[in-house]
Amino acid sequence: MNNIKYRENGFTLIELMVVVVILGILAAIAYPSYQEQVRQTRRANAQADLMELASYMERYYTENFTYVGTRGALPFAQSPKTGTAYYTIVVAANPTATSYQLVATAQGSQANDVNCTPLTITQTGATGPAGCW
Repeated sequence: MNNIKYRENGFTLIELMVVVVILGILAAIAYPSYQEQVRQTRRANAQADLMELASYMERYYTENFTYVGTRGALPFAQSPKTGTAYYTIVVAANPTATSYQLVATAQGSQANDVNCTPLTITQTGATGPAGCW
């Protein structure tokens, strides 16, 4: 009689559970980091759009010698310009002849970026909030 021992190939349940636990820990660390990077990228896009609109405001001032009348005249009012809007952009209050403030307010999932909303820029180039630009 042959006394050959056969070894079964495969994983035990304990080995499989260890792998699942390790993957769970990695996912718990990686996903929030990924979400933060997505928020920062959307914020950078909104900042670029605010800078573009600030240039628009300066061109308007050059042609009209006033910022009055720009409140409803922005070429676009969301960031990004097309697709799902993560920021709405408006001219705050009523611009005067010599001053304005552009405000980008986060919306949707971007509203979780609570320390950096709303983003602002003025005619002097002053930006806010501090640490978000």
